Amino acid sequence: MARDSYHHGNLRQALVEATVSLIEDKGPMAFTLAEAARQAGVSAAAPYRHFSGREQLLEEVARQGFLDFAARLEAAFDEGRPSALSAFLRMGQAYLGFAAEKPGFYMAMFEAGLSIAGNADLAAAAERAEAALVRGAEALFARLPADRRPPPSMVANHVWALSHGVVELFRRGRPGARSPISADQMLESGVLIYLRGLGVIE
Repeated sequence: MARDSYHHGNLRQALVEATVSLIEDKGPMAFTLAEAARQAGVSAAAPYRHFSGREQLLEEVARQGFLDFAARLEAAFDEGRPSALSAFLRMGQAYLGFAAEKPGFYMAMFEAGLSIAGNADLAAAAERAEAALVRGAEALFARLPADRRPPPSMVANHVWALSHGVVELFRRGRPGARSPISADQMLESGVLIYLRGLGVIE
């Protein structure tokens, strides 16, 4: 496609896709806006039609990533079928699947040092992902007496942190590759141990 020949709506997405590719090659901090423009096949000035700078472009990558991430978590939970526990464990597998399949988006979301609170659309997308995990945790505790239910947001964030840790172990440098179990097995066993410790499951 010729330089600057993108239609108004396509240039924005072309820059997002170029940025994702650069993040996968160099990481979220090691590329310039000019490189993103060059990767998209447009002039160095073209990105400024849609983004005020590199950080705003990264925020859009992260926003799109969180929307995809949230949709995967919601689909994995599937309203808690056939059981809240199996559905919650599927969400963990969806987390690992997203990180493996969309590393550029994942790094923009979690490793770019973005101020999520400063961008309302990005914050809403991130909150949708967190809300999916919170709903999953709530379903796990639905049959427990009210005084035995741990805070769902706490559980969601603990499991999120555990999932992120497993991703890191099996990604850069792959120190987790020395483990006798897979990333999926490590996450599932860790979540089960954690839930047993809370008294949520036997």
